[in-house]
Amino acid sequence: MLVILLVVVIDLIGFGIIIPFLPFYAESFGASPQRVTMLMAIFSIAQFIAAPFWGAMSDKFGRKVIICITLMGSVIAYIFLSLASSLLTLFIARALAGFMAGNISTAQAYIADISTKENRTKAMGLFGAAFGIGFILGPAIGGILAGPDPENPNTLYPPMFAALLSFIALTLSLLFLKNSNNIL
Repeated sequence: MLVILLVVVIDLIGFGIIIPFLPFYAESFGASPQRVTMLMAIFSIAQFIAAPFWGAMSDKFGRKVIICITLMGSVIAYIFLSLASSLLTLFIARALAGFMAGNISTAQAYIADISTKENRTKAMGLFGAAFGIGFILGPAIGGILAGPDPENPNTLYPPMFAALLSFIALTLSLLFLKNSNNIL
């Protein structure tokens, strides 16, 4: 259970890292406040669309496989974000990151699979705590990595660090997660 909780914390830290600097990054490409809002929303829209897809795929191919695929996709999305050269590239990178973040429902299903009926409530509470810890730490780390100047944020470090964290979560998943629903 510890590994999947670490994966959730790491995944949410990666998400949260991007939040503080993304508006400034978008503005560096001339984005209006409305476009910045749309850029922030595209992640959640893609995640909303992807969650049922990843859930169905994890039922068919196994939780571990889908968690690993989506973590690899997150690595790619964060690297793509760090190399963005236009507002369109930012939108594509955030949509891809959101699509891959649909894995949170798969992680939650994994926890349900490995917990007994008696300890499921505790396990889901730990899942919520892992989610919250990641969401608290991510923006703080992102703000530090973006630097002190909002007019000239560091656009390389936050997404590359998020990519590194996703890669660490992928490595942990590959090495230590077992397929919880006995597929593959």
